[in-house]
Amino acid sequence: MPSHFALEKARSFLLLNARLIDRLRFRFHWEEGSAEAVLQALKAYQNPDGGFGHALEPDIRCPHSQPVPLEVALDVIAETGLRDKQLEDGIVRWLKAASLPQGGWPIIRGDAAGWPLSPWWEGLDTSAPSINPTGTLLGILYRSGWTELAGQDWFQAAERSAWRMLERDPDREPQGYHEAVHWIAFLNAAPDRERAEPLLRRLDAWLRKPGVIGLDFHAEGYVHKVLDWAPEPNAYARKFIEDVAVEEHLDAMEREQEEDGGWPMSFPALSPAAEME
Repeated sequence: MPSHFALEKARSFLLLNARLIDRLRFRFHWEEGSAEAVLQALKAYQNPDGGFGHALEPDIRCPHSQPVPLEVALDVIAETGLRDKQLEDGIVRWLKAASLPQGGWPIIRGDAAGWPLSPWWEGLDTSAPSINPTGTLLGILYRSGWTELAGQDWFQAAERSAWRMLERDPDREPQGYHEAVHWIAFLNAAPDRERAEPLLRRLDAWLRKPGVIGLDFHAEGYVHKVLDWAPEPNAYARKFIEDVAVEEHLDAMEREQEEDGGWPMSFPALSPAAEME
């Protein structure tokens, strides 16, 4: 829990710099703000096809619907705890239409080309499913109770695709943090627990390896530290982190807060606007 002073500084930063949707999310979490207002702001990012774009994911400054902005939208919906038929009908329509023939979704679609993107979004395979974000899209839908999707062909194809991606190589490990979080999201929520358990054991063995979870709060650069892996007490990776490490990293986070109330980024921003977002 941040100190009152740290929280006030963060509030000031958000009021001065944040998008409307993020100001409303702050109010919802900390000031008894309206969950409905958060979802109303989210609708501004939804396209007529039901998907999400318009830089909802700040590193993808593309108006067209993309899988990762839709993942962001599902996260926002989940954090409010509300169900909204207009949003959900569009999401289901887009997920079905954007599904690849082999099931699941690519990390990015071809119509992002020509729009401002961070370098790591360039040159990716737009024709093959990726566990990032297919795993998390399915995981959020499982956790949020969208049980009505379970019998739909496109949803079952996405499940089969996710299992194939994780099971095809018995020695496969996550390729870093940005893949591991999607393993976690899918495997921790998948209804087929018997099938998930062997993969979770493989994931756990990888998470225990030295250096996977960055324990040094002084480490500089693009390092994924304790609070990246365990941003909340019930996070999956929390069981691999000692209590004292969590406390050390919380203290370090408060010390690293800048005078304006924000925190420095550990990777280059695409633009000043993207940096603030």
